[in-house]
Amino acid sequence: MNTIRYRILIATLLCCFLTACSSTVRVHKGDTLYSIARKNGVSVRSLIEKNNLKAPYRIYPGQKLSIPRQRYYTVRKGDTLYSIAKKNDMTVAQLARINNLHSPYTLSVGQRLKLTEWDNTAPAANTTTTKTTANKKATTQTTKAATTTKNITIPKSAQSKRFDKPANGKIIQGFSSTENAHNEGINIAGKIGDPIKAADSGQVVYAGNELKGYGNLMLIKHKDGWITAYAHNDKLLLKKGAQVARGQKIATMGKTGNVKTPQLHFEVRYKTKVVDPQLYLNK
Repeated sequence: MNTIRYRILIATLLCCFLTACSSTVRVHKGDTLYSIARKNGVSVRSLIEKNNLKAPYRIYPGQKLSIPRQRYYTVRKGDTLYSIAKKNDMTVAQLARINNLHSPYTLSVGQRLKLTEWDNTAPAANTTTTKTTANKKATTQTTKAATTTKNITIPKSAQSKRFDKPANGKIIQGFSSTENAHNEGINIAGKIGDPIKAADSGQVVYAGNELKGYGNLMLIKHKDGWITAYAHNDKLLLKKGAQVARGQKIATMGKTGNVKTPQLHFEVRYKTKVVDPQLYLNK
């Protein structure tokens, strides 16, 4: 595989792992604008404005909402708060307020400054609970298959593939593709620091925390088009490009990302098709 195709594959995989990496989310039953905003680290008002929602701000299952993204500026040698503000069509006061800076506004090279000011107050008439009785036609139109990659067929020669369970804890949430309980993997409970092991031999193609909600995440590419993902880790012990052996310790369990208790979120994919990990685990 040449370098360009390899990079395209990795970019595609990153975008498939969690809707969090995309700029849109799909509304599920029971969601509110507040819960969606909190999960994605944005304000209710910014979510409303991004999607041009009108009072009383109702949302419905199946609806797609665009998530506003924070913009940043990395300080370079010679920059001042004034020059950065001017370059980004802002005032010094606005830039200082967003980043909680105080006079004399000392900056350091490499420092990241926020460029987006989000008002954390919600509009008064904010009735945001989803309506299950919403127009069925509208719901149907917005619940089409997310991507054609989900229709990839796993050949019989690959269906016998088996992985080791990456952590020893109890499975506290299983795989589900329903609208009400969507989970593209399994969640395994444990304690902070418990070992996370590679489910199979392969190569680390991603190790970082850029994907919102997943915390410290690692992706491992295996032979014949298989990929495994390990999320919410406390520490990642390997870097991108590292070769991994089956059963090798690759991380320690944590609660980074959008979880409140220590656990591992584990996903298995054939190319870009998500599958139920429990169907492919060794007994």
